[in-house]
Amino acid sequence: MQYKTIIRITGLLMGLFSITMLPSALVAILYKDGGGTAFIQAFFVSIFLGFLLWYPNRHQKGDLRTREGFLIVVLFWTVLGSIGALPFIFSNEPNLSWTDSFFESFSALTTTGATVIVGLDDLPKSVLFYRHLLQWMGGMGIIVLAVAILPLLGIGGMQLYKAEVPGPVKDTKVTPRIAETAKALWYIYFMLTTLCALAFYFAGMDLFDAICHSFSTIAIGGFSTHDASLGYFDSPLINVICAVFLLIAAVNFSLHFAAFSWRGINFKIYFKDAEFKVLIAVQLVLTAICFITLYQSGIYDSAEQTLDYAFFQVVSISTTAGFGTESFHSWPLFLPILLIFSSFIGGCAGSTGGGMKVIRLILLVLQGSRELKRLVHPKAMYSIRIGGNALPDRIIDAVWGFFSAYALVFVVCMVILMAMEMDAITAFSATAASINNLGPGLGDVASSYANVTDGAKWVLIVAMLFGRLEVFTLLVLFTPTFWKN
Repeated sequence: MQYKTIIRITGLLMGLFSITMLPSALVAILYKDGGGTAFIQAFFVSIFLGFLLWYPNRHQKGDLRTREGFLIVVLFWTVLGSIGALPFIFSNEPNLSWTDSFFESFSALTTTGATVIVGLDDLPKSVLFYRHLLQWMGGMGIIVLAVAILPLLGIGGMQLYKAEVPGPVKDTKVTPRIAETAKALWYIYFMLTTLCALAFYFAGMDLFDAICHSFSTIAIGGFSTHDASLGYFDSPLINVICAVFLLIAAVNFSLHFAAFSWRGINFKIYFKDAEFKVLIAVQLVLTAICFITLYQSGIYDSAEQTLDYAFFQVVSISTTAGFGTESFHSWPLFLPILLIFSSFIGGCAGSTGGGMKVIRLILLVLQGSRELKRLVHPKAMYSIRIGGNALPDRIIDAVWGFFSAYALVFVVCMVILMAMEMDAITAFSATAASINNLGPGLGDVASSYANVTDGAKWVLIVAMLFGRLEVFTLLVLFTPTFWKN
């Protein structure tokens, strides 16, 4: 294990990440909110710590292997999530404890969107901007991680990209092409954010709200500048814009890359992709169920209003954004639990969405179907196909392994929370909201996590990391094999 090279890279990451403190300091100056000092302090502390790690190891530039790749990916999220907590620690408003500061930072960077802060409308603009910027940076980190890095590490079926997805993801080792891929993804990500911000602005948001909400929409994070979330604006147009961009962000970014290549725009690529079609089908079915149930319950005044709330809330929860226009936990019958379960599906692989990803659901269903056929015809040979191509059993095994590990981590986290005297509904939904990177839950965490105990918050931080790192990436570090030469 090339520890010195890993330390050098970690120091560089910390130094680069410290730059994210400066825009918030500028916002503090612009709005004269008095919050700039905390960001300047955090900038100097983080760049100093990064220098301490980088300078003694600046000449260590060995070739990295798969094991180092796992460790660097985990350090990327854990170290930067910790550094990201510094402005919250130094800030007087909000006055957060160390645990709450780490919780807010990790929730933002992993795009979970769970918050311990109450009174967002009265916070300094700089703090609000920083929370959204963290989500936006985390969202892009997810894209590069999922599309450029995880396929090379063979994580839980993510190597399916290399074989099946058109475009930039064909590498078998880390090469300069990864940098080219990252640049292309950054360009797409930035353009979508710009378009989303403009759409919000012309729909009625002020410029600050439009920029902040575009950050959290494209990152599928769910943070808002208001306690009432998007319900603050009371605008069906804003709801539709948000839902549309959430769906776009929930699509595999490799498809965006292929559809908008230098050869021209080709929308047919989307409709040839099995994962995209299933994503849209899931949204339509869930929207229909919620609309019919809500309409029959007579909660809202008209069919149009019912459809507005149903469509927005379905897309928001199932893509794991967690925005709200209405307290969905107060909806009748089974709808709150249905939406929480929909977050387990999440977005497409290679998107900023959380959850287990649509492609894995497809493969699990196809594998289950194959096993049923084998019961009837034990000697028959059945293959699982995506897009007309047969998949190797190695990928199917990885998906089953991922599902098992996901379920195990979920159960362990939920049981620990219940052992901390959290009620069953709250423990279940908080774990689901954290591991699926959703944010809002049910019970005591329906609106915020402010009343959750410190111990439970650390458990949820770990669950966020497991969900964001596709479980295996973090879990493999706990195996003795990983540390053996």
